Amino acid sequence: MIFVKTQRGMEYIAASRIKDELGDVKIEVRPAGYLGILIVHSDDVEKVKEVPEVERAIPVLFEVKSDLKEIVSRAEDIVKAMGEFRSFAVRTTRRGLKHDFTSTDVNVELGRRIQELSGADVDLNFPEKAVYVEIVNERTFIGVIDGKEEHKKYTPEKVDSTKFFGKISFVQMPYLEDLRGAKQIGERIGRAAQSFEIKELIIAPYNYVNAYELLEFLKGVRRGQTARLKIQRKSYAREVREVPVYVHDLYQTVRDKRRRRNVLIVTDPTGKQLSDIKEELKKAFRRADEIVVFAGSRVGLPKGIFRFADFVIDLTPYITFATEHTIPTTLIALLDVYEELEKELREEGKENGEGSSDQIG
Repeated sequence: MIFVKTQRGMEYIAASRIKDELGDVKIEVRPAGYLGILIVHSDDVEKVKEVPEVERAIPVLFEVKSDLKEIVSRAEDIVKAMGEFRSFAVRTTRRGLKHDFTSTDVNVELGRRIQELSGADVDLNFPEKAVYVEIVNERTFIGVIDGKEEHKKYTPEKVDSTKFFGKISFVQMPYLEDLRGAKQIGERIGRAAQSFEIKELIIAPYNYVNAYELLEFLKGVRRGQTARLKIQRKSYAREVREVPVYVHDLYQTVRDKRRRRNVLIVTDPTGKQLSDIKEELKKAFRRADEIVVFAGSRVGLPKGIFRFADFVIDLTPYITFATEHTIPTTLIALLDVYEELEKELREEGKENGEGSSDQIG
């Protein structure tokens, strides 16, 4: 038997595709009326996984009554079925309102018993084995999958991009043309800056500017930032940092940011391709306390500040991208360099018998 999870509304399509793979097999679609699940009466889990509509296929070891003691009583059989493992996690989903226990009760009690029997560690993030307890009213399905099959947002191999973006000050010349256009572009820039949770966004004119156009641009920045911040706070389990936004003269910003351990980057079509200076950038990032990126808008950056930049980079040779695309385009390109550096440092750490790298900055 296989417990299958799908997107809600995709159950019947998934069932049809599974029958294409397995033939006329018995399938319970939406058991007890619950969306997003199927029970396939077959053991051929690999063929079921061939169906794209299937989100997760859990081979069922046991079906028991939805009673906490009965679920926990199968711990010994579960451990035998799991083979050799050093760490595990119990994942329980409870469907139905008439149970005298919670999903947490199952996780704790069954997990404690498995740990007693096996001596393995509980690892909720990266377990070698994951025990799934799927409760559907009075029926409970227990299965085990390899921890590597779980799709995780964050794994030890992934580089933490927030660490890098938290060092970036983005200096953006304001987009000033008309009131409506200024506000629209400002909104997109504010949204982008908040999305990456950079250290700060500095809006930097360098001459007299129309006060009302600048006002509308800044209103747009705030509106875009606030909209994105609300989404982040709803979506992220971690604390979200609100990006500070400042207004400062461009030339004075250059003076203020010229410090020994800061790296100043200008984006301009006259610069070098990223691939040509990648190794130099890695060395600079390795020592950097702060990475300061300067970007123009409709009017390019004044050439005088180029002399004070550590790097002048042409991110997309022969292509000029829109002002509102500058932040995401630049940061994604620089993140690629940072990820390479982090991986190299990790390899160095392994060779020297050290842990993962925290050496940048």
